[in-house]
Amino acid sequence: ARAPVARPAMDEQPGAGGGGGGAQAQAPPPAAAGQNGYAPHAHAHAQEQHQAQAQVQQQQQIPPPQVQAAQGAPPPAQPPPTVVLATAGYDHTIKFWEATTGVCYRTVQYPDSQVNKLAITPDKTLLAAAGNPHVRLFDVLSSAPQPVRVLEGHTGNVTSVGFEADARWMYTGSEDGTVRLWDLRAPGCQREFVCRAAVNTVELHPSQGELISGDGAGNIRVWDLAQNACSCELVPEVDVPVSSVSVASDGSLVVAANHKGTCYVWQLSKGTGAADNGPGSTAAFDPLHKLQAHGPGSAGSPADAPPAYVLKCLLSPDVRLLATASSDKTVKLWSLDGYSFELERTLTGHTRWVWDCAFSVDACYLVTASSDTSARLWDLSGDPREAIKVY
Repeated sequence: ARAPVARPAMDEQPGAGGGGGGAQAQAPPPAAAGQNGYAPHAHAHAQEQHQAQAQVQQQQQIPPPQVQAAQGAPPPAQPPPTVVLATAGYDHTIKFWEATTGVCYRTVQYPDSQVNKLAITPDKTLLAAAGNPHVRLFDVLSSAPQPVRVLEGHTGNVTSVGFEADARWMYTGSEDGTVRLWDLRAPGCQREFVCRAAVNTVELHPSQGELISGDGAGNIRVWDLAQNACSCELVPEVDVPVSSVSVASDGSLVVAANHKGTCYVWQLSKGTGAADNGPGSTAAFDPLHKLQAHGPGSAGSPADAPPAYVLKCLLSPDVRLLATASSDKTVKLWSLDGYSFELERTLTGHTRWVWDCAFSVDACYLVTASSDTSARLWDLSGDPREAIKVY
């Protein structure tokens, strides 16, 4: 392997303290030939996080079932909460929060690993926590500290996790270079796709028939679940790690972010093959826009801004905004109206890298999570200059 290229000038230093444990604040390195974009002991998803993953889910309140009053009758089943907000990171805990009050009402210990990623089932009943090298599933509605299931099979950090719409199966991606499928109705892993590079991000197409992965070698691959094969491969920039991928809820767009602060945007058009099951199939990627979101030359940043990574890109549920979270401690919101990609606002307040973000279902709120040991809630319909709640 050739020597790594020079590290961008960034001010992150090891040893950020904070409630429950210190965040390791070593910056992830740029791509180095032969290293899949990762140097030993410098994993982008495992060294800078402390409560740096966030998941928020909303749904309509479900009325409890009618129960006849009778002596000895069990209490009525509790409905799923209207909002589920959970954070996790390098302090080996998962915390559940009351979104409106900022009170932590439940803490789950994750003793033998940091938590790299969180995901919540669409019905708000299970939370998946991705660690190293396993995934644990917890009951959202229970106070039990033990997981209801543990998924084992990966041999490296699990960096991505998500659920199919009906939560019958889930998917994971790992630094071991694989993407895996897990049927929650059966034991073990049912399917494995080999990427030949550390997998940083995996997203499920809304058709439920394709997975899109991004890796440390700069590759974006589409995995056709019906054909059990890679159906498309893109390389926006050779040897520049793809850190995050987001797919529009209507299947119209795909965005990929990388370690140079750039987001690549494609429109998805329906193909003609037998595996194309609906509009927005990833059979055809049509280049739409290249956005310098963070770092030198980006909107809202000074001309002498240092290099910056985009650590998370996320399209809003209404496909009106693109959020980009960065190592420059900011989150930027970009307008998709007319595909202008104009900067609408910059969210400032975090004091270290911002690793994750999650929209509310109505896209009126955004939660951000940082290695400054905090998560922040932003009201996008009001004054965005300050977070309305800090967790």
